[in-house]
Amino acid sequence: MPGVFPDYPAPVVRNAGAEREMVIMRWGMPPPPRAGGFPVTNIRNTTSPHWRGWLKPENRFLVPVKSFAEYASEPNPATGKKDVVWFALNDDRPLFAFAEIWTEFKGDRGTKSKPIPGPHLV
Repeated sequence: MPGVFPDYPAPVVRNAGAEREMVIMRWGMPPPPRAGGFPVTNIRNTTSPHWRGWLKPENRFLVPVKSFAEYASEPNPATGKKDVVWFALNDDRPLFAFAEIWTEFKGDRGTKSKPIPGPHLV
């Protein structure tokens, strides 16, 4: 996989009883009702009642990665756009993992023109 973006499927590792399993999930949790319809990809406020139910061990998983990207905090003066900045543990890009939470989402995902009916593991 060259890259995973919000609402794309990707392999993850989660608990399955006493074992671990690799499954495919879509990136992005259901948003709080007042936030709108876009999946949430970075949960910063874990004290919010919206997220509290998913913070239990049975909803945790790992996302294996070798690198990840974020937009620069300020626009590039030459282009006026924010550059994509890549991060890795070192130049060899060894495997590491992000800790995440998951749930089953019963609604549609994908685009308005090509919705993908649920349920989805997100």
